[in-house]
Formats: sequence, C-alpha cells, structure tokens
Amino acid sequence: MKTRDVNVAVVGTGVIGAGWATHFLAQGFAVTATDPGQGAESRLRNWIDDSWPVVERLGLAEGASRDKLTFTTDVGSAVRNADFIQESAPERLDVKHAVIVSIESAARADTIIASSSSGLAISDVQAGAQHPERIVLGHPFNPSHIMPLVEVGGGRLTSPENVAKTMAFYSSTGKKVIRIAKEVKGHIANRLQVAIWQEAISLVQRGVVSVEDVDAAISYGPGLRWALLGPFLNLHASGGSGGITHVLQHLGAAQREWARDLGMYPETDDYIESIASGVEAELHSYDFSEMLRQRDQLLIQLLKAKRSLSQIP
Repeated sequence: MKTRDVNVAVVGTGVIGAGWATHFLAQGFAVTATDPGQGAESRLRNWIDDSWPVVERLGLAEGASRDKLTFTTDVGSAVRNADFIQESAPERLDVKHAVIVSIESAARADTIIASSSSGLAISDVQAGAQHPERIVLGHPFNPSHIMPLVEVGGGRLTSPENVAKTMAFYSSTGKKVIRIAKEVKGHIANRLQVAIWQEAISLVQRGVVSVEDVDAAISYGPGLRWALLGPFLNLHASGGSGGITHVLQHLGAAQREWARDLGMYPETDDYIESIASGVEAELHSYDFSEMLRQRDQLLIQLLKAKRSLSQIP
C-alpha cells in the first residue's frame, strides 16, 4: 500500500481534530471526519477553508485536495475503511472509552488508533478495549496543521510494533516525531511548558515583573534560540569549547540556588483574575485575531528557514 493511498479517519473535529484533518488532506490523503456536535461539519469545512492558504504555503503533497474530505456523524461509518484512525475526542476518560467502543465496533482489528490526548495516560485510555495493543499516543502541538511536533508513546498493552508504525506514519507526513519511552502525566512538551508557566505565574504574583514583560522575556530572549535549538544544545553552545560540561560545572551551584527559589504552581484559582487582567492589558493595543494570523505567517517562514539549513536539527 502506497503511503498516499492511506484512508485516515479523524474522530472529533474540535481545534485539534480540525488541524489534523487539514494536515492529512494537505498530505494527499482521503479523510473521513466524524463529530456528533450540531453544526460540526460546517464548522470543520469552514476551518479547513480558512487554513488551506497556510498549508499551501507550507507545501501540498501530490493529490492534496479539500475535496477528499468526507463527513459523517456516524463513527462506525467513518472508521470502517480506515487505515489509520486519529482520535481527538474531549479530554475525558469516560468520553474516550465510549468513543473507542464505537470505533472498535466497526474498524478493522489491526487499524491503529492514535489518541491526541494532551495529558491522559494511554494505559488508562486503552483500559477495557478489545484490541488495546493498537491504541497509541499521537499527541500533536497546536496549531496541529502547522506545528511539526508529535509525541508518540504506548501504554502498558500497546505493542512496540504499533508504536514504531505510528512513528513511521507521522514521519512520512512531515511531522517531527519524538518517542515517549515511559508514561508521565502531561507527556513531554506540555510538562516543559508548565515548568515555565509555573515560574512565570509566580514572578507575576510576587510582583517581580508584569505579564507583558514575562512574555517579552521569552519571545525576545531564550524563545528565539529555543525555536532553533533545544535547551540542551543551547546550553552546549553557551559553554564555548568546553560545551555543556563546562557550563553545567560553571553554573551548577548558582542554578541549584535559583531552582530552590522557584515558585510553586498556585494551589487555588485566586491567581487567574490577575493573570487574565495582565493579558488583557498586554493585548489592549492589538487585534488578537490578526496577531495569530501574523504568528502563523512567521511560523511558516521559520519552519521553511529551518528546513533549508542542514545543520539545524
């Protein structure tokens, strides 16, 4: 079977599911999407139409067409002939279990079910499934039709072969795949984000800095480097000829002291109002929708630039 002959079912068409549908269509696949929500089909088609110029700029695969989208409210019809199933149901175990029951009532027993879960353990998602060995984590990064990252991992009952097949499939569509070797809450990228959010919220709450200046500190500081090289390679670059060994030996004592001074994530929701007010103040002079449009333009330019450089991982 040729890669572009794959029929993909997208189960759940919220923001993540719609992004997946757009990505798979842009890769030339036939996509059958399903969602029980009222008006889901029109919202999905409008979302894909609005996003299509973006994926066109990223580059369409041969045969890519929005006409290859089929929509049905019946999960069984959506997955019956699927070669790969991307599940993007709401982040609740009871909902995901019910969806998997519906999928397994109609899908082939060997068809991989990749869950977009942003934090649930696949071991919990696959509990009670008829064929848990084919349920795999396939967590994208939003916006999923633009961002290359996909986190892949298995649960206690997932077969290693299906994890490998899932990684190979996503890679064939242009995604940057990372392997999660051990289940942890929130997976990898979200945990790294939470570590930053934790300290960002703490600094604002302690009166050290404003919301706007925290955003500037990242977007005009380390965020620019992180977009090109990850935290370890950036540390390695900071160490000169001694590399990461030198910088960790040189700064290790100070970093341990800083780490002991880091704030904790708030235990109650009292902080939300002040943070939200800070964000509103930061956005006062901007059109947020236009800001996101321009962000996507810059993401595409950056991704294209990274692709053109052979020594940037």
